[in-house]
Amino acid sequence: MTRSTFREGGGFEEAAAYSRAVRIGAHVAVSGTAARAGGGAYEQAQEALERALAAANELGAAREDVLRTRLLLADGCDWEAVVRAHREAFEGVNPANTTYFVAGFIPEGVLVEVELDAVVPEPPR
Repeated sequence: MTRSTFREGGGFEEAAAYSRAVRIGAHVAVSGTAARAGGGAYEQAQEALERALAAANELGAAREDVLRTRLLLADGCDWEAVVRAHREAFEGVNPANTTYFVAGFIPEGVLVEVELDAVVPEPPR
């Protein structure tokens, strides 16, 4: 099976030896993705979702191919704002989802991190 990766070129990708997204066969997994800019929980969630979807798209997965999402939230984060951003991104697709509160993130100031998995349908025959 063919393995494809997508890297954004950030320093942490190099330091930790990981890819933003990996595709093996029909499966696409996107690493925990945070916003680059500041802002509140809603704005960070929007940007993190956009970046995660863009990474999946680099490997051929569309929004409609997303099977599962994970929302990781800093303690005390406005979870309602985050799930509103998720709803706006995925309404009609309605992937499986788990939302967690976690102890914190690298770097400081991050309120939200998004992971997603997608399955790309086989091309028509």
